Amino acid sequence: MRTILIAEDSERKLVEEYLPGETNILVTGVGALNIIRSLRDLPRDTELINIGYAGSANYAIGTVVEVTESRLHHPNVTYPEPRLTLQPVEDLFFRALNPTRAVCYSNTDFVLASPYQDCVFDMELAYICAQGFTHVSAIKVVSDNLSLHAYREVANGVEAADQPR
Repeated sequence: MRTILIAEDSERKLVEEYLPGETNILVTGVGALNIIRSLRDLPRDTELINIGYAGSANYAIGTVVEVTESRLHHPNVTYPEPRLTLQPVEDLFFRALNPTRAVCYSNTDFVLASPYQDCVFDMELAYICAQGFTHVSAIKVVSDNLSLHAYREVANGVEAADQPR
């Protein structure tokens, strides 16, 4: 069974645009803890496609990225980690878009600055991949160039930590 993972309801429009006809959508919530809780009971042979917004230091807003590998974003230290390689998105409509292919770095917070180029940043994908699913693919749409304000304008998503909930 194929399941589409989105972090927030605002990302449903991405599913409609890039994977039309998909109806098995799971809204996980933003960040590592929400991913772990949302996916812990799914069979590990479930085909997952994570689609959502991501930041980038240099890709233009609106760039569609097919993620090839997921890593954690920890620019201040280096330590050994497993390679989290993703599967290609097996969808003829999406393939025809000829997406940019790149690495996605997952962080526990919104990335506001980074020297990393030709990649995207999110808050979920590495945590999805690390749970042992046998088939994970990802589509990221660049919403901002490391600006929380621009992300909010494009995605209508997460609030700042200092705002009341």
